[in-house]
Amino acid sequence: MKRVALAAALLALTLTAAGVASGAGKHHSASTKLTVWVGWSARELAAFKKLAAEYQKANPDVALNVVGSINDDKIVAAIRAGTAPDVVSSFNSYNVGVFCGTGGWIDLSSLMKQSGISTSMFPATTNYYTQYGGKKCALPLLADTYGLYYNKALFKKAGIAGPPKTIDELTADAKKLTIRNADGSLKQVGIDPFIGFYENVPERWILPWGGTYTDSAGKAHLATDSAWTKWLTWQKQMIDWYGYKNLVKFQAGLGDEFSASNAFEVGKVAMNLDGEWRVAFIKAEHPTLDYGTAPMPSATPSLYGSGYINGTIIGIPKNGKHTQQAWNFVNWVTTNTHALAEFSNAIKNVPSTTSSTHSTELVPDVHFATFLKIFANPKSGTSPIEASGQSYTNAVQNFATKWQAGQVKNLASGLATLDKQLDAQVAQAKGGGVP
Repeated sequence: MKRVALAAALLALTLTAAGVASGAGKHHSASTKLTVWVGWSARELAAFKKLAAEYQKANPDVALNVVGSINDDKIVAAIRAGTAPDVVSSFNSYNVGVFCGTGGWIDLSSLMKQSGISTSMFPATTNYYTQYGGKKCALPLLADTYGLYYNKALFKKAGIAGPPKTIDELTADAKKLTIRNADGSLKQVGIDPFIGFYENVPERWILPWGGTYTDSAGKAHLATDSAWTKWLTWQKQMIDWYGYKNLVKFQAGLGDEFSASNAFEVGKVAMNLDGEWRVAFIKAEHPTLDYGTAPMPSATPSLYGSGYINGTIIGIPKNGKHTQQAWNFVNWVTTNTHALAEFSNAIKNVPSTTSSTHSTELVPDVHFATFLKIFANPKSGTSPIEASGQSYTNAVQNFATKWQAGQVKNLASGLATLDKQLDAQVAQAKGGGVP
């Protein structure tokens, strides 16, 4: 779901590379206890525990202890202390570069080969964000796919026939759907492009413009990839049209993103960039809401239908005592079509193998089906996987936040400086330092 801020400890992780633990492949006695750490809580944790119980019933030689509400800081601390569990799962594909690059999560390649698991089972984007530096240290466990949510009732009232497909249409529709109070303040917003609002981060907004982060040599090139200038210019123009202070004031009065007072769910925002899980929230909190889902509008027609993807990842930390049995569980929960469909139905995340998106066990409604198509689109993309982990995208977000506030006077020179900062950050991370 929404990414979680990562403490500096993650960036200082200096773990030595580790292979498969010595217990791999050996016979284990009955009821070997495996501890599995996951990020889910509440309803989603209950669904995962149900899935784990199904696996345990079919594999009585294993006793699974599932622990929820785990974040990357806890995972890193446990690995460094030598107290990591048998299996770890993270919401942050952003940090695969750290987990693989330091050896904190073991390379699964030999185990995958042993079990006949091919990377071709997974779409290209999920393959990208589960590897780094030639190491496949994670596998995808469901995915988050982003698209456009739009309020059909508000569209009808504004005389708009359907969701926008181009950025020009998005701009025009957003302005039609915006309502101001007598004093000029905002009562209803067409779409909020403010970085930091709910799910708005640069890596999700840049994809409709086709922006990339690095050149063929791996050097940051945001200053020379025209997509970044075009997106940031559009975004600043939209914010200026609303009024920066107006947007800040408007947002201050909105409900929490993960509550029944969510701005889109209560009609304060007519269109919103959000993940597929919002379908489940709306069904539970506002089942009568008249809304639709669609891909995000695109600046380039050929990109329409694609979108941003990231997701939960799962792997095996170094120095595990039961690597083979840990792998058996990881293998099943990430490649078994039945398991993926069952879990997807339960928490409304996208199943993460190509075959599972077509499973007859899936029960997607028309809203959720949109995200299955976006996930399968070969032009969909994700965040850059770098040695510096999440700090890479955090740096880009920090720049965009200053830009939208009018604190960057020259966009070209600002992006050039950002490129140097990103390159230095990656170089320092590869050298074992703290970026």
